[in-house]
Amino acid sequence: MLEISDLSVRFGGITALHEVGFRVGHGELVGLIGPNGAGKTTLFNCLTRRQRPDSGIVRYRDADLLAARPDALAALGIARTFQNLGLFPRMSVRDNVLVGAHHRADAGFSTAALRLPGVRREERALRTEIDELLDRLDLLEVAEHPAAGLPFGTLKRIELARALAVRPRLLLLDEPVNGLSHGEVGEFADRLRALCAESDLTVVVVEHHMGFVMGTCDRVVCLDFGRVIAEGKPEAVQRDPAVIAAYLGTAA
Repeated sequence: MLEISDLSVRFGGITALHEVGFRVGHGELVGLIGPNGAGKTTLFNCLTRRQRPDSGIVRYRDADLLAARPDALAALGIARTFQNLGLFPRMSVRDNVLVGAHHRADAGFSTAALRLPGVRREERALRTEIDELLDRLDLLEVAEHPAAGLPFGTLKRIELARALAVRPRLLLLDEPVNGLSHGEVGEFADRLRALCAESDLTVVVVEHHMGFVMGTCDRVVCLDFGRVIAEGKPEAVQRDPAVIAAYLGTAA
């Protein structure tokens, strides 16, 4: 599904990524870990075309991802969430999630403004689809509620729903359980595993919550100072001396 080779990014004299490479198989759930400043978000920014790498290759389903325009990623089946929630506070939950499906709407500005029958049919079909997604994530009861004022855990689910509205094949999650309670982390993990199984979804997740990563991911890649220092099954990476020294630390 995704193959990264020799990816490097430099900001002046600082090397954010140095010859990073790893693969993500179809249907895998891969965790990307490492200390702050390790290059995780820079890597995500390269994958979503927000950052142009200095060198390297990224293949997505055998296509050159670095040649794609940023506005073409949704149509290619790539969706992303962010560390900081990017919801529209005054819009309803339903409308926030509908934003994720905008690339699948055929109506242009003129036909939408005229409210032609085809536009209304398209809107009804999208709303039905979105309501099914909201129901799946236990959000249907707040569908008409503005995003502002809702609990943080609910907002995280709304952002996930918006990303899923893209109908992604590859989902990039940036710290999805940061700030959630212990119970909410467990619920999110269960939902994510179910989505992967039911929707034929491939996921790469950046996360500092090691319980979530080790209990949810099929494989883990650890970055430190922009380099891959370990890759493998969660239990193997957790025991790796380089990972312990750079990131996990030892018990006092």
